[in-house]
Amino acid sequence: MANNTFSEGAVSAILVILLVAIANPYHLWMPNMLHLTMLAITLVVFGLLAAFVLREGAVDERESTHRMLAGRTAFLTGTATLIAGIVYQSYFDILDIWLVLVLVVMVMAKITARFYSDRNY
Repeated sequence: MANNTFSEGAVSAILVILLVAIANPYHLWMPNMLHLTMLAITLVVFGLLAAFVLREGAVDERESTHRMLAGRTAFLTGTATLIAGIVYQSYFDILDIWLVLVLVVMVMAKITARFYSDRNY
């Protein structure tokens, strides 16, 4: 279990580092080809992280509770960040539709997963 946790943490850290490097808003340190390469690597690393998330399983109630708490925390943090971005961009009249779209997709996925699990489990 500790080995899987370390691997998941390492993949998460690599993904965060890549995303911060990709942000590079003023194009100070990356030529376009390196930027595209990093985007491709980011997709692969996200796929690895998704595989860890999909394969994890709870053995007992305590682990199940920890997974639910982590999922709720991630959902609320993501939605709060998106709402802050929407409010900030709306204030300057430059709202990027992707922020709204991602927020709608997150909320719909949460509701759909909840209805599915209530009906089938």
